[in-house]
Amino acid sequence: MRHSSPTLVLVIVLLGVLILREPRLQQLDDVFLSWFMQNAAPHFPPAQVTLVEIGRDDFQEITPPEGKKPLRQGAAARRSLSPLEYALFIQAVLDFEPAVIGFEPIVIWRDRDKGQEQVFLDQAMRVPKLLVAVELGEKGPDDLAAEDLPSFSQVTGSRGGLAQYSGISHRPDDDIRFISTPGFINLPTDSSTGIHVPMLFEYRGEIVPSFTLQAVILWLRATPSDVKIELGARILLPNGWRIPIHPDGSTTINPLAAFSVRRLTLNQLLLAAQERESHRPATIDLSDLKDQIVLLRLTEDPLQPPNIISAAIATIQSNAYVRRAPWIYDWIVILAAAGLSLFLWRIGKGDLFLSAIALSAGYSLLELALLSNNRLWLPMFLPLVLLWILVFVRLLIRDSAKPLS
Repeated sequence: MRHSSPTLVLVIVLLGVLILREPRLQQLDDVFLSWFMQNAAPHFPPAQVTLVEIGRDDFQEITPPEGKKPLRQGAAARRSLSPLEYALFIQAVLDFEPAVIGFEPIVIWRDRDKGQEQVFLDQAMRVPKLLVAVELGEKGPDDLAAEDLPSFSQVTGSRGGLAQYSGISHRPDDDIRFISTPGFINLPTDSSTGIHVPMLFEYRGEIVPSFTLQAVILWLRATPSDVKIELGARILLPNGWRIPIHPDGSTTINPLAAFSVRRLTLNQLLLAAQERESHRPATIDLSDLKDQIVLLRLTEDPLQPPNIISAAIATIQSNAYVRRAPWIYDWIVILAAAGLSLFLWRIGKGDLFLSAIALSAGYSLLELALLSNNRLWLPMFLPLVLLWILVFVRLLIRDSAKPLS
């Protein structure tokens, strides 16, 4: 039997420190979190946000008969709405008196549709709070001065981690901008897990709100000057809500909050508006849209999962953030793995392998229970890597005939 090796203890500790300090390895924990959240049980009240999605069938319904053509799969996502179609949506949804109407697609007209713009503007000016999407980028012809954009005045902390931009990549025309509020829709470079949503950006030295945060601010009938920003820590909203944020200005949303978002197709909304106008019994009761946030989204497939923006808004409204275990937990895991390495050679290979499987399964079940009931996340990647490194070391290295002195 071998004696414990100080080298193995040191390797385990250094490996644990590397995992904690390497952002790319930490992102693997986000993959685990995203997967576990998709399999946890949702417990949420209905959110005060509704997502209206326009897909292939909706386009066929709202297109005039003379302009109808069969749409290929995916064509809906590449098609732009005309001013008349936007105006039709606004007219229908205003009957239900939402507090905020937001357009996730960037409102840019095709050349042949610009003659219809006044129809859209007439309807848009009736909206109490209209939020339009803007994409930040490098300097270009569509740039705006920093003072022309909503920005925060009460900001403390380091700005080094924020995404910085010097120009506007895509935005609506000035006629639309003057009657609306811009919200920035840029997403992180690595947004594959869909759990990190930007709240803040830096534009020409000013801290500006994302589309998600701006929607919540408008819904609260507040302004950016009412909001306090502690970079790397939290966003303090005027009603007392706190949004935890990372150094890059993003927050970790709860994907399960997407289940509390009401989803409608444009056809359902138009039908409900017609029934309301003609005083017919409602097929779908949309009376609860009053004072809500209503978002319009183009989608390739109406059956795809709710998008990241509506889920982020629902997370904020329900205060359903996933809390990560404090940093001391990571060190407890590292020390526990280092302690196990001291007794590694006293455990039989078969016993260790079966115990590792049982521990991994039990830890996963505990993770699901904590996420479902307490919204608490225990790091998954760190303990599993350290445990199975020890298992493979024990399985691959042969026992010596004599104890090592």
